[in-house]
Amino acid sequence: MQIGIPAETVVGEHRVAATPETVKKLISAGHSVIIERGAGVKAAYIDSAYEQVGAKITDDAYTGSQMILKVRAPKGEEIQKLPANATVVAMFDPYRNTELDHFAAQNVSAFALELLPRTLSRAQNMDVLSSQANLSGYKAVLLAAAEYQRMFPMLMTAAGTVKPARVVIMGVGVAGLQAIATAKRLGAVVEATDLRPTAKDQVESLGGKWLDVPMSEEEQQKAADAAKNGYGWMPGEQYIKDQAIIVDKAVSNADIVITTALLPGRDAPRLIRTETVAKMKPGSVILDMAVETGGNVEGSQCGETVVTENGVKILGIPNIPSTLSTEASALYARNVLNFVETLFDSEKNFAINPEEEIQKALLVTHGGQVLLKRG
Repeated sequence: MQIGIPAETVVGEHRVAATPETVKKLISAGHSVIIERGAGVKAAYIDSAYEQVGAKITDDAYTGSQMILKVRAPKGEEIQKLPANATVVAMFDPYRNTELDHFAAQNVSAFALELLPRTLSRAQNMDVLSSQANLSGYKAVLLAAAEYQRMFPMLMTAAGTVKPARVVIMGVGVAGLQAIATAKRLGAVVEATDLRPTAKDQVESLGGKWLDVPMSEEEQQKAADAAKNGYGWMPGEQYIKDQAIIVDKAVSNADIVITTALLPGRDAPRLIRTETVAKMKPGSVILDMAVETGGNVEGSQCGETVVTENGVKILGIPNIPSTLSTEASALYARNVLNFVETLFDSEKNFAINPEEEIQKALLVTHGGQVLLKRG
């Protein structure tokens, strides 16, 4: 099978869907791989590195390719380049993607990697959300630290003592846990909160302080059910009020705040209001990791740094994994390779099975139809 790796066209997207490491494995499995010229350059994977493992460099990775691997799904004119009956493996942002009908019209089988069932242990090595979130949590702290005008660790000098930075992490998923670990390594005092009470042990194991919000029995059950599928849940009115009080106090006293809360298929939940930001100290920094899907922070703007009247910086940095494009591409490409291998049977024949558990979850267009149920 010919597998094509086009260059990414989204502004600011520096990742690539295959690296020389994964291309070598694809070729060893009997496939031919063509790489669009310069596709990996922004991630430090130069054309000659792909050629050395047997790939062909071309100006058009779509022509003749039965399978296309991308980071961001093809858009607009790219979709028209897809051969009929081709297979595309990428991140589709499926619940917001308005072009799925076009893929169906091209009779394309489209696999949206974000839809991977996170509760399946055998699917963990394909989980692009987790691999990229891990990097995001790490880099988010560094980006915030670069904007912060003071130091993170406590420092005792002849000129006086420097107090450690107080960091609040909101959302303790993969990104949040990595952010806690990174902030602690830099010497900060870290507090964290999450809708899942089970996250408390994880926070404390990393040296963070858990911000506890009282829960009713019903809410505890909802949280437990949500924990089983690896995502958040929608809390009740009383919980939201109680959480707002605790968050307001913690954020008001914080030097750095990192928000990581995302809900699949929905706008990001609003965690920090303008009135809370107004209580923060001048020079404090908030980084809103959910800014691309509406933002956790009132007033955050995608791609911009907003400075409030009281001197607080709100960083709306999109696509943080792309700022670590070399490592992000390496991890993403391995996730993709692991998934692609499931599309071939024991005889190495290509065989899409819409009833197979993982494929069924990821397949958003197939056989000329849009399969995604938007709820």
